[in-house]
Amino acid sequence: MDLICFCHIRWKFVYQRPQHLMNRFARHGRVYFIEEPVYEPAGKSFLEIKKDGENLWIVTSHLPDSYTEEEIVFQQKILLSAFYNDNKIENYIHWYYTPMALTISNHLQPELIVYDCMDELSNFKFAPADLKQKEKELFRIADLVLTGGHNLYQAKKSLHNNIFPFPSSIDKDHFMQARGTMNIPPDQKNIRQRIFGFYGVIDERFDIELLREVAIRKPEWSFVIIGPVIKIDPATLPVSPNINYLGPKTYEELPAYLADWDIALIPFLLNDSTKYISPTKTPEYLAAGVPVLSSAIVDVVTPYGLNNLVQIFDDADSFILAGEKELAKKSTEKRKWLRSVDLFLKENSWDETWRQIKQHISTTLKNKKNPTITIKKEGAYV
Repeated sequence: MDLICFCHIRWKFVYQRPQHLMNRFARHGRVYFIEEPVYEPAGKSFLEIKKDGENLWIVTSHLPDSYTEEEIVFQQKILLSAFYNDNKIENYIHWYYTPMALTISNHLQPELIVYDCMDELSNFKFAPADLKQKEKELFRIADLVLTGGHNLYQAKKSLHNNIFPFPSSIDKDHFMQARGTMNIPPDQKNIRQRIFGFYGVIDERFDIELLREVAIRKPEWSFVIIGPVIKIDPATLPVSPNINYLGPKTYEELPAYLADWDIALIPFLLNDSTKYISPTKTPEYLAAGVPVLSSAIVDVVTPYGLNNLVQIFDDADSFILAGEKELAKKSTEKRKWLRSVDLFLKENSWDETWRQIKQHISTTLKNKKNPTITIKKEGAYV
């Protein structure tokens, strides 16, 4: 079957859950990754189609910026219908990361509808006003729902009868490269030890004031911040001689940066936008063999904090205390910790996650074609 993925995150933005899963599906069938539109001052509406791998295409609508909301929806429906027809897309799955995409795809007839709910998007800055209503609609029509973490699963499990938690996984071989000898990237080469590093999106979730305070109080520590700055004013970021903003890096480049870090960070605020997140970077940092300090994100505390794999901090004081404790550890303690990490991550991989998801897809398809129990989807809400 073909898979049509509707996503609010652009394919080339940051390599994360959608890219991991879609690339694995592309090993078995065609994948079309539908991005949100690009608006231009003038010209005709058209679809830009780029191939990215053997069986994966990135599809982006280009629309005039003069269109009304109704015209934007109508034109995308026309473009999608023509696209399905031209590419003989007849037996297919719709896979949603954004419920807002229902508006442009609800006229189509997929064999299966999957909602991979990786975050509580309605809590994010600049979320569409009708996102919650669209998610309700998607829960009503979806055949299979996945969640990006256990905490999010607990919040959503009563909304659907076929829902499963799938927290962040890892590509262990990729990140374990950081445990070996790697060439230090030029822009990190002259940064003095001790390096506390972060990679990811720098947005409203990032604890700017924590970084500012710790950098002032610990001038002997160096901070490396990797990633794009979005939804916040870059001018609000703390500036200090020991804070280094290196910008976005590719997925392939990350192990080389990690290899030179003493400690990796998850410095997120505890608010609505982080209540249900399950940071992919947590197991990636660990697979790289780098000790981790994190704020008390629920899906980091359980299981990583409870298993003493990650140190949890609440404020600048506890951050500094945890950092000093980690840096003072002897090599025997570090080796013991790393053995615990490897044992914990033994069965964790995107390949295993995809294998389990594929099984759920297969079972759901069989049950849909040969139902043994009639489930009234309209009654899924409580």
